[in-house]
Amino acid sequence: MYQYKKEIGMGYKEAVARAREELQKEGFGVLTEIDVKATLKKKLDVDFDDYIILGACNPPFAYQAIQAEQDLGLMLPCNLIVYSKEGKTFVASIKPTVQMEKIGNQKLKSVAVQVEQKLKKVVDSI
Repeated sequence: MYQYKKEIGMGYKEAVARAREELQKEGFGVLTEIDVKATLKKKLDVDFDDYIILGACNPPFAYQAIQAEQDLGLMLPCNLIVYSKEGKTFVASIKPTVQMEKIGNQKLKSVAVQVEQKLKKVVDSI
């Protein structure tokens, strides 16, 4: 599995607010935000469920990772999603350990494990 996901017992808007709070507690800033529902409506005129992609970055870890692998910026930031489907709300984050395996640079393993632990804590805290 490339993601860590769970269903949460709160509404979408509350979950997005909590995701931002929990990311901040773990040292992440939100660099990018994509409102998928609004984008699909604007670009394709289709209706879609509430869905947001938060591109999160923890600067010290990002710095370590880019030092180990210059082109790693292609894999950043770490995405966390919140979405609604059939009246349920879900939160998921990317698993950096799975992504870093694709690169094959052993120097990234330790950073990936640490970032993944923090992202898992974020998801579990929402």
